[in-house]
Amino acid sequence: MVKADFGADFQWGVSSAAFQTEGAWDADGKGASIWDTFTKRKGKIRSAHHAQQASDFYNRYPEDLALIKEMYIPNFRFSISWPRILPNGTGKPNSKGLDFYERLVDHCLEKNITPWVTLYHWDLPQTLQEKGGWTNRDVLSWLEEYTARIVGHIGDRVRHWMVLNEPTVFTAAGYFFGVHAPGMTGLPNFFPAAHHAALAMGKIGRLLHSELPDVLVGTTFSCSSIHPASGRQRDIAAAKRADVLINRLFIEPILGMGYPIADLKALTGIEKYMLADDERLLPFDFDFIGIQNYTREVVKHSYFVPYIRARLVPAKRRKVPRVTEMGWEVYPEAIYEMIKKFSDYPNIPKLYITENGTAFPDRITDGSVADHQRVQYLQDHLSQVLRAKQDGLNVHGYFVWTLTDNFEWAEGYHARFGLVHVDFETQQRVVKDSGKWYGAFLAEK
Repeated sequence: MVKADFGADFQWGVSSAAFQTEGAWDADGKGASIWDTFTKRKGKIRSAHHAQQASDFYNRYPEDLALIKEMYIPNFRFSISWPRILPNGTGKPNSKGLDFYERLVDHCLEKNITPWVTLYHWDLPQTLQEKGGWTNRDVLSWLEEYTARIVGHIGDRVRHWMVLNEPTVFTAAGYFFGVHAPGMTGLPNFFPAAHHAALAMGKIGRLLHSELPDVLVGTTFSCSSIHPASGRQRDIAAAKRADVLINRLFIEPILGMGYPIADLKALTGIEKYMLADDERLLPFDFDFIGIQNYTREVVKHSYFVPYIRARLVPAKRRKVPRVTEMGWEVYPEAIYEMIKKFSDYPNIPKLYITENGTAFPDRITDGSVADHQRVQYLQDHLSQVLRAKQDGLNVHGYFVWTLTDNFEWAEGYHARFGLVHVDFETQQRVVKDSGKWYGAFLAEK
């Protein structure tokens, strides 16, 4: 397997997110985000970690972009911190925040690195959460105002835009299970948050196309290949219900298919939050879709899980041969299966793998990080992406998650996904063997 096997137009990159990397949590006029608040709540983050400094990308971005260049990575996906732009969520913008992203974009372009911008990667301003956050339909106008501010400053230099990062995760984990910010629970919070997120993708997509007619607009979805735990009909049915929630809930309304309520009756409650014109507003013709895959899930029927009557069987309980630091099974075929699943939708736009990567317990030894398990993971998953491409499936690029070790949400700093090791005490960077391998792979003509 060499880079040329994927074709000259295949896009290669690396992804990151503002809250997980930037630090500078209250510097230069930045407001608080829901994650700044959530990390202060006792018991919510492993080891009581926080992201006040993270990997200090706010101050060290020239160094990190130099590493991207060193690894021959042509595309850099990053997100913008909403409360860094609008400290109060709406109203007066923070000029220093806007200046930071202008410098970042300009520095990318100076180094011939193409910026791919994600508008919302989970860091909602805390002031807006106090008004209901994603459960409040006004979030659509708040997001529109924020987007307009960004477009007015860097729209002339950025060609690739993504509206939301993984709406399934931030609505379910944040507004149903309460394990992510803002820590809300229950269907009465999840349903409006999910519906407003679905509407936001089309609304902001239309705004971007209107203001920037020549740009490419996408959005990203988390996905996991779902396998039944057995051949029994009840496990097969449970897997189908889990697939609705994990993989289908947001992509199908975007494609004009409506919510997949017929296959998961518990979703009927979302209709309560739909207004007369919403069915027309949900679909949007994106230029591309980002799919983000790390593993598969094995599902069995459970009488005791409300609404979905299904539960995941953890990888360790299944005694699979390879498990990551996150407790996820290493199952490379999952990425092929998800490319195929999304490719099979009618009228699906171009697909990019906008996140794929893994966390293992990396250690610096004699000045280097021999993360051979990550190298093998990336090679095995890229082999499956190549298989998909050779089978004529609709995949046009691959971005590794992530550039540097960072703040991994509820896992704090315990889960290291980076191609670059970060000592969070000194902020020293060391390119891991995986980063060296990826760089050598991309350097091939």
